[in-house]
Amino acid sequence: MIKEAFYRTGHPAPQLGVSPLSWVNEVLQYLGAGTSAEHCLKEAKQAGFQGVELSRIFPREPGALKQLLAQHQLQLVSGWHDGFLTERSVEQELDAVHNHATLLQENGANVMVYGECGWMADNALDVPLSTRRLLPESQVADYADRLSRFAEALFDRYGLRLAYHHHLMMVAETLPEIRALINACSPAVGLLLDTGHATAAGFSYTQLIEEFADRICHIHLKDVRLDRLQKVRASGMTFNEAVLAGMFTVPGDGGIDYRPLAEFIARSGYQGWMVVEAEQDPAKAPPLETVTRAQRFVAQHILPANA
Repeated sequence: MIKEAFYRTGHPAPQLGVSPLSWVNEVLQYLGAGTSAEHCLKEAKQAGFQGVELSRIFPREPGALKQLLAQHQLQLVSGWHDGFLTERSVEQELDAVHNHATLLQENGANVMVYGECGWMADNALDVPLSTRRLLPESQVADYADRLSRFAEALFDRYGLRLAYHHHLMMVAETLPEIRALINACSPAVGLLLDTGHATAAGFSYTQLIEEFADRICHIHLKDVRLDRLQKVRASGMTFNEAVLAGMFTVPGDGGIDYRPLAEFIARSGYQGWMVVEAEQDPAKAPPLETVTRAQRFVAQHILPANA
């Protein structure tokens, strides 16, 4: 029922959004410091995007955010939630998500990005990627059960599909970890396909399409500079150091082959959002120029011809 209801309310064809991460970083807040929401949204619209994901520089009052987005003729695509279901009960997580979910709901989003921030090492983004804290296999089933019940409640209360974000340094980074978790969850738990995080974790994003096509409800288009990825892994860098080293970039600027994704979009009739996302230093990658180039690449190489 959740899947059917979600796709009935989806868009008739994929729409293209952009993450404000090209303008301001959510963790390294000195990157893009001083950038206003108005400036970010003006450039996002100028670059040809239809929507944006949530950012720390945006208003958190639903009416104010709606008015601001309307001024720039942009839609709210989604927003990241710091989840702690490895540690919290479902009821505690629902209390924690209420304001965020309400903001998304009242601004027309139908997907919420869920990032598991529990069970991480202290200062996890500032320790070597190789020292990630692993969730014991014996705890996966209970975690999946809580995640499933939370996703059901999220949809029932707010009409939001949970899009689980596999992510470096979090509990589901590698393909076996993602596979074990998603297979243990109910269909209420959707999957966010992130091309960059898959590549950086050592596997092809196409494997997620092959195994979980019917669970993919949100897509992040992040590219990877493969030479820098190799250097990051070989030198024991941290996640934040990898970001500053330019490991991630926008689609078309790295080494990822997007042809299989284009084929999936065309074949499956995927109706969710695709979001250009790259954690870069805006001083080195000027946002308007960078995301405009990415928009053109996606329109030419990934979106269906009639989108």
